[in-house]
This record gives sequence, structure tokens and C-alpha cells, in this order.
Amino acid sequence: MDERLPARDRIIDAAIAAVRMRGYADTTVDEICAAAKVSKGSFFHHFRNKEDLARAAIDHWNRFTGAIFEQAPYQQDPDPLNRLLGYIDFRMAILDRPVEEFTCLLGTLVQEIYQTHPAIRTDCDDGMASHIALLMRDIEAAKAIYAPHADWDGGSIGYFIQSVLQGSFIFAKAQGDAAVVRSNLILLRRFIESLMSNPEHEEKRRRD
Repeated sequence: MDERLPARDRIIDAAIAAVRMRGYADTTVDEICAAAKVSKGSFFHHFRNKEDLARAAIDHWNRFTGAIFEQAPYQQDPDPLNRLLGYIDFRMAILDRPVEEFTCLLGTLVQEIYQTHPAIRTDCDDGMASHIALLMRDIEAAKAIYAPHADWDGGSIGYFIQSVLQGSFIFAKAQGDAAVVRSNLILLRRFIESLMSNPEHEEKRRRD
């Protein structure tokens, strides 16, 4: 924990790490305060309760991860299909980390609290939908070039991509490693390539 960070940021970082490793219910305010090196008085100065902290953590997570994907090297490729495949490759490149570090805070939270904390559930849904909306830009642009007459739309493919990821993360947690995620992402990449099956443009893309 970087003690140079403001107390509020340290609390959020500690909460994100704890929830990703142990879940929402098993993460206590006392544990968060200890990890963040703050007093409970400091905690309650910044947050009303654990749910208020969780919602702040979701907002921080969305902004932090959004910036990572927006600034990733694949974003510089002029071809939208290459950017889409680059997104999948980028996801694969971070799988050498511990399971709790490559899985998703939003997916972890919503699986646990979807019936008990509707405000957190809505925040998670909004965050995942915003991420899908970013993917849809490249999906729709690639479709216009490579599969203009296909009967699928960008939204359905965006949700499918995220469903593969979130489902794979569950198996990674169950099995304790990233092998199933890597295997599924390889298949996902092949599936996306098969959707964009315009031979003329595919040959040009590979030459470029």
C-alpha cells in the first residue's frame, strides 16, 4: 500500500484488493482500515458504510480500467478488426498474474450481491455496459468493412465477448489458474475472425 496516497484512495485500493480476493461479505471495515493504514474514524469521514465504499470503488475501477484499455497499444492500429483482436490479445497478456489480479471487480461483486444490494448491482451493470459500449465502436466499424451483410449487431457481440470473459473468470477461480481463460480467449479470437469473413478485406488486412 502506497502511504503517500490520500487516505480515501488508500481505503478504496484496499477495498478493491480485498473484495477481489475474498468477496464482499467476507471483507470487513476493520480489515480495510488495517490494509489502508487508516483509523475507523478516517474511514467513516470518507464513507458512510461499506456499501458506500463499494460504490466508490466501482467508480474508481471503471475510471482506472477504462484508462488502461483506452491507452493500450492496440488502440493505435487504424484497422478496427485489429483493435478488436488486440483487445483479446491484451486480455491474454495479463493472465500471468494471480487470479484475483486479472479477474473483474464488477463481476466478482455482482455474482455475490445481485439480490441483496440493488444499488451496487446497478453500478456494476452500468460499468460493464459502458465497457461493452467501447468495444461496440470497433465491432460495428469492423462489421462495416468485413461483414456488412451479417445479421448480428455490435451489441450482441460485445455482450458475448464479456460473457466469455466473465464466465472464464469463474472457472479460473474454481480451478485456481488461468488456463481455462487462455483457452477460451484463443477460441474467442478465432470466432471473431470467423465473423469477419470478407476474404478480400482479410487478405488486405494481413498484408497491411
